[in-house]
Amino acid sequence: MKVAFSTSGENLTAVLESRFGRAPAFLVFDLDTGAFEVVDNQQGLTAAQGAGIQAAETVVRSGAKSVVTGHCGPKAFRVLSAAGIRVFTTDASTVATALERYRAGQLAEVKTPDVGGHWA
Repeated sequence: MKVAFSTSGENLTAVLESRFGRAPAFLVFDLDTGAFEVVDNQQGLTAAQGAGIQAAETVVRSGAKSVVTGHCGPKAFRVLSAAGIRVFTTDASTVATALERYRAGQLAEVKTPDVGGHWA
């Protein structure tokens, strides 16, 4: 199973970005193989509007079944939920820490967006 982490880096030691829609990239980690790929989110990062929706569509195309991020707004949450992707939030500082907490079952799944639209 694949899990997408919002990030600005290219490896597991990278910072976990707190804003889902405006994250520069997503590190998509395969829990079965330990392999990962970094998926660019520049279109969401630079979008005047719809950043969350575009980021969510990027995650859907990646094949991830879960997302781990700092915060997720309503439009992105709606797209992810419709695709059956589970959303987890965390205050972890790095992707590696977030992954460790995810694997240990220490992250609570959010059932609603945890910030409003256009959250800064």
